[in-house]
Amino acid sequence: MKKKKIDFEAEFWDSHQKHSCMTLIDAFFQMDDLPAVKEILCDVMNYSTQPKVLLKNNPYLVFHFYLCIRSFIRAGYLIQFKSKKWKVNDPPEYKSRLLQGLLSDKEYRNPFLVFQKAFKEFSLKEFEYFITEFIYFSLANSYDIPTDTNVAHFIHLTKMLDAAQIIRERGIEKIKKQNIKNKKIENEK
Repeated sequence: MKKKKIDFEAEFWDSHQKHSCMTLIDAFFQMDDLPAVKEILCDVMNYSTQPKVLLKNNPYLVFHFYLCIRSFIRAGYLIQFKSKKWKVNDPPEYKSRLLQGLLSDKEYRNPFLVFQKAFKEFSLKEFEYFITEFIYFSLANSYDIPTDTNVAHFIHLTKMLDAAQIIRERGIEKIKKQNIKNKKIENEK
């Protein structure tokens, strides 16, 4: 069976170069840092539930954010499959709860789990629909009442941002084939 490739559609906001999921995440965080992205995401959520327009004078900034976050979600979808081939370097001895963000201790040690949990609960299409819906309502004079699933999408997306930043900061290394065989044997026991 041939693998399907996902188009990140990053050419609209990050030139016309091809990206892997990790280079796209690097490009994403080079445009804005984690606190700025989270702030915009919170603003989008807040304005989508009010009859107000977010950045009324500069709506193109909201659309730009939409293109970037959609590419990020697509890269996150692919990252969930990399946990068998990649390993995140160990965290520093001293860890700050502030740096951990919304992640549990287990997720902090293995940030790939965040992406696996998110895409186990919701499909890529559902995440894209969620972000499209909230961008739409944040740019309109109408509003939407958030449901439990919308809140769950928001929490997963925020955790994915935290996890991607941790992966980026700590770096990754390929797991050697012998280690993969050992993991399979351990899982079978």
